[in-house]
Amino acid sequence: MSTSPYGGRLPNGLGLSVEPRPGAGLVSVALTVAVGGDADPAGLHGTAHLVEHLMFPRAAASDGPDGGHVARVEGAGGVCNAETHRDHTVFHTTVPAGMLTEVLEWEARRLLTFAPTESVLRTETSVIAEEIRGAAAAGGVWEAALAALHPGGRDAFGTAAELAGATTADVDCFFRRHYRPDAMVLSVVGEADPDRVAASVDRFFAGLPTGPAPAPASGSTPAPAPARTAAPATIRTAPLPSPVSGAALGHPLPDPVLDRSGYLARVVLAETLGRTRLPRLTRRDPRIVSALVTCGYHGQWLGGTAPDLLLAQFATAPGAGPQAAADGWREVLTELAERPADPAEHRRALNALLLACHRRADSLTARSVSLGRAALLFPTAPGPDALPGDLARVTPAEVSAAARALLSGPCSVTGLTAPTALTAPTGIGEKR
Repeated sequence: MSTSPYGGRLPNGLGLSVEPRPGAGLVSVALTVAVGGDADPAGLHGTAHLVEHLMFPRAAASDGPDGGHVARVEGAGGVCNAETHRDHTVFHTTVPAGMLTEVLEWEARRLLTFAPTESVLRTETSVIAEEIRGAAAAGGVWEAALAALHPGGRDAFGTAAELAGATTADVDCFFRRHYRPDAMVLSVVGEADPDRVAASVDRFFAGLPTGPAPAPASGSTPAPAPARTAAPATIRTAPLPSPVSGAALGHPLPDPVLDRSGYLARVVLAETLGRTRLPRLTRRDPRIVSALVTCGYHGQWLGGTAPDLLLAQFATAPGAGPQAAADGWREVLTELAERPADPAEHRRALNALLLACHRRADSLTARSVSLGRAALLFPTAPGPDALPGDLARVTPAEVSAAARALLSGPCSVTGLTAPTALTAPTGIGEKR
């Protein structure tokens, strides 16, 4: 079988990519599964997130002190974690290179032996309920913008009340239906021999079930997909609590597969605005205290497929209100729409994005996750190694056109009200 970074599948359909880095001393393994919060059954919002938690089986008394997946990985001097997104779930583990064979076996074992007990299920639903409360306390700004611009869109955290009614049969059916080899990619980056990795993966993962996916359990059909109807120019949502008063403004991003150049132009636009234009705005407009802008799922550009968002968040002076934020945002967009950035400003934004690309490539964990996402979510698009070149080809004129598109397209406006002591979420499904 092929072991190139962007291709290769086992006979059972499991994707595999291996990127050797001789002398690294470490190896990272990422298992990316093509299922996330968008596949949650109606009435069980958060099932994908719950299954992700249940993929970290806790040690039973009979397992001894080295039992349990996390304990085994940490006992080997490694780290592991996972994230649930709208359209995929990724599990990543980084260990000393000499433990690679064992880690591959452990990864296969938890797929092949998935059978959560009622007590473990209740423990994890309680853990997720706390995560959901933390996300709600942080404002849910991204989620509010998604729901406004894409009616029916939901976050991947879940709903505590719905998860409280989840059964072992529900999660087992979801797992059997979605955690199938043809919907998964295993990516290995680090000090690893491709032939030995392929042999180990063939040996440990050959038992994964193949054939037609089982039918969904009665009453557990997926929730309706987000509507794609045209949105009005401005959509005002209910205000949300926040540490400081202000507003959040959301814009839909182009599909990163169908319009990659348009998507990347908005990534560069966001970097340009955040790096130079918004700081200038806060200096000249006393109503604007601070501002930031991000692209992608909770700031992870190319971290998922459409629908996705560009989100600008403003803190405003007392009494200024959301209108001041909206005015300032349109002002900086209009500046770039009418006059493209000069070469020096454009180059600074590009260099910052290229640095982020290089850091992703340099981190074994980030690289393994990027390879898995590229193979599973963007199989027809260029791989991660093409991204720096694609970004470097974005022109000031394309960024200016992206600003004009934002001005003429739909925009969500969410007022932020203070005071509330909040903590921002660091990611869905983190175990530590």
